[in-house]
Amino acid sequence: MIIETNQLTLIPATAELARAEVNNGCEFARLLGASVPKNWPPESLTDALPLLLKWIEAAPEKVGWFSWYALAQADGQFPPILIGGCGFFGPPCNGAVQLGYSVLSEFQCQGFATEMVRGIVKWAMAQPTVVRIIAETEWENPASVRVLEKVGFTATGSTADMKGTRFELLADS
Repeated sequence: MIIETNQLTLIPATAELARAEVNNGCEFARLLGASVPKNWPPESLTDALPLLLKWIEAAPEKVGWFSWYALAQADGQFPPILIGGCGFFGPPCNGAVQLGYSVLSEFQCQGFATEMVRGIVKWAMAQPTVVRIIAETEWENPASVRVLEKVGFTATGSTADMKGTRFELLADS
C-alpha cells in the first residue's frame, strides 16, 4: 500500500520499518529504500517514535492508521530522500481520525506538506469507516494553518489546551 502524489511517495510504517527507525538508522534507510537525512526525525516526532512503534506492533493489521513516510525524488536523484512524515493517532473511532504531519526544516515552504496531507487525506476518506478528519495546530504555526486550509479543513474552535486551533474535514466536503 503506497500513495503516489506529484512529487512524493508515501509509504506506511510497518512494525519492521518502525523498529528499524527507532533502533538502527542504516537498516531503516535500507528498508525504506531512501536517503535519510542526519536530522531525521523532525523534532516534533522524536519523542513519539517509541509510542508509535508500540501502537504499530500492537495492531500490525492496521497499517496505514499510524505513520507514513514521505519520500521526494529530485530530478535524477536516486535514492529518494525522506523529507517528512504524516499519519493518524490510530484507526477511526466513531468515524473520526486525528491527523498529524511534519516536514524537515530544509524541505519546508516547497509545497511538500500540503501535498503530503492531501495524499493521506484522500486515502483516509476512501476508507469506508472515515467520516471526518481532525487536525490541531498551534497559533504560532501559521504555515500549518495554511496547509490545512489549502486541503479544505475548516477551523472549528480552540484546542483543548487553548494554545491553538482545531480543524475538521468532513467526508462529504
